[in-house]
Amino acid sequence: MKGDRRRGRQAAALGKLGEEAACRHLESLGLRIIERNYRCRLGEIDIIAADGEIVCFVEVKARRTRAYGGGLEAVEGKKQAQLRRAATYFLSRFGDRLPRCRFDVAEVHLCPEGRPESVRLVRNAF
Repeated sequence: MKGDRRRGRQAAALGKLGEEAACRHLESLGLRIIERNYRCRLGEIDIIAADGEIVCFVEVKARRTRAYGGGLEAVEGKKQAQLRRAATYFLSRFGDRLPRCRFDVAEVHLCPEGRPESVRLVRNAF
């Protein structure tokens, strides 16, 4: 039980590092961060950003190794559906004037010590 909690804390810490690196990368590309860790009754979105007039819903996947595939491959059907539901809920605040939007994935590669090594933004990932 103790090991499970430790792994959970480590994963959360790596996730936070990944999100920080992803935010810095998005801002360096000219995107404006609207919200981080958006939560609603339908799910959670790591980052919501604006790319000009486009609202971007960004799922961050941090990886130390590519042994289990990259971050993009980890965002499959069930996760995509959850993100779409949460995004629809977020967009409901705009009423009839819905902005254009897209779903992106930020792949963050971490060095063995856990520091961000590189970030790749996959626009229109799904």
